[in-house]
Amino acid sequence: MNILALDLGTSSVRGLVLDTDARPLPGALARRKVSLVVHDDGTGTLDGPGYLACLVACLDELAANGHLRDVSLVATSGQWHSVVPLGADGAPLGPVLTWLDTRPEVPAGAAGPADPADFHRRTGTWWHRCYWSVRLPWLREHTGGRVARFAGLAEYVLGELLGPAPMSISQASGTGLLDLRTLDWDAEACALAGSRAEELPELAPAGWRGRLRPAYARRWPQLTDAPWAGPVGDGAASNVGSGCVEPSRAAVTVGTSAAVRLVQRVPAGQAMPPLPEELWRYRVDHDHVVTGAAYSSGGNLFAWADRELRLPGGSELEVALARVPHDRTLPVNVRFGGDRPPGMSPAGSGVLGGLSLGTTAVEILAGLMRGLCDLVADDLVVLESTVDESVEVVLGGGAVAASRWWRTSFAAALAPRPVWYGSNPEVGASGAALVALGRVGDASRLAAIVRTDETASPS
Repeated sequence: MNILALDLGTSSVRGLVLDTDARPLPGALARRKVSLVVHDDGTGTLDGPGYLACLVACLDELAANGHLRDVSLVATSGQWHSVVPLGADGAPLGPVLTWLDTRPEVPAGAAGPADPADFHRRTGTWWHRCYWSVRLPWLREHTGGRVARFAGLAEYVLGELLGPAPMSISQASGTGLLDLRTLDWDAEACALAGSRAEELPELAPAGWRGRLRPAYARRWPQLTDAPWAGPVGDGAASNVGSGCVEPSRAAVTVGTSAAVRLVQRVPAGQAMPPLPEELWRYRVDHDHVVTGAAYSSGGNLFAWADRELRLPGGSELEVALARVPHDRTLPVNVRFGGDRPPGMSPAGSGVLGGLSLGTTAVEILAGLMRGLCDLVADDLVVLESTVDESVEVVLGGGAVAASRWWRTSFAAALAPRPVWYGSNPEVGASGAALVALGRVGDASRLAAIVRTDETASPS
């Protein structure tokens, strides 16, 4: 039995085929870059129909190359926090707001949660521009009040492929409107969002499975009988794919953005563990929660530096970085894209300090990379307070896979904790597959973890 895993990312959409242990099969990968619209005013959007077209192209490619023949399950890792307003006909009324969009503002004169601490405990979130409690009123204002309902990117895409697709508990937790204990929409959060029940997606029950619409089943007959599992939030999926599903092991993932997270088993209805005011909490599935901190900066720091600073390429860059000591980098503020919650720094808050006429492009890059390491180290201390013990760390994601220097810089910043490197470059897809299979408990055993100075195997 093979698994088709879809990764609905911010910079690309990918489809890949995995074996029964959620490991990528050689060559069975299709990828399309997507056009993220970013402006200095805080815009961070995607075109919904264009995104769907990229996903369809990935599936067409996999089918044409014979990779879909033995697929018996489809799993999806999808970005959290996205939202798109839909009209009565189900068509988007505007672009998809991604996690990167910092424009939504609290309505003038609006009162927040009656008890912010209790709101944070129930929903794992804050009254913040990243969540639907602030985004939905802002979208109504900017679409002229014509919105019939709202969906996340995953629900919009799967709704087109499968027919009406309910929202998984994992995706719903990223909206900031879900009560993490009862697994139902939180009344106060929905009131802040000004949302009626019919405007919000239906919540998927445990074990929900979907099927392709007839038109797409004819297009990809190999998937006609394959069930589609509910999407898993990308951060949660990455933790599972990294083998970080126990309180003693945290995941640090650096893709376009970055995060540090820890998973705990907390079935629906059980009391939640303590939640420090600096951290968020979402759902992996009906039985697990994930707690952590996230950053708008990650691999996009490298992309900016590579574009603007004319960095050397390939092995030449690695050699140049190796000459920069990890503990003697430039002082920086890496919030180029603003803050993720609970921070409120707007886009354009990045700062480069300590520059001289002798400062090189590689030294600027090293300062940016180390600056993210230091943010993670500070938040990991807070995260450890929720489990009352020091944890070991597994690094993952495409950005750290591409840079040995960044991996060793994280190891230096997080010392004396043991720091490992997850050499599977597709941890989100693998994690979503393990959740869909009901094998979260096997993740630690199946993860490919090596020393931080080892390079990734080809995939």
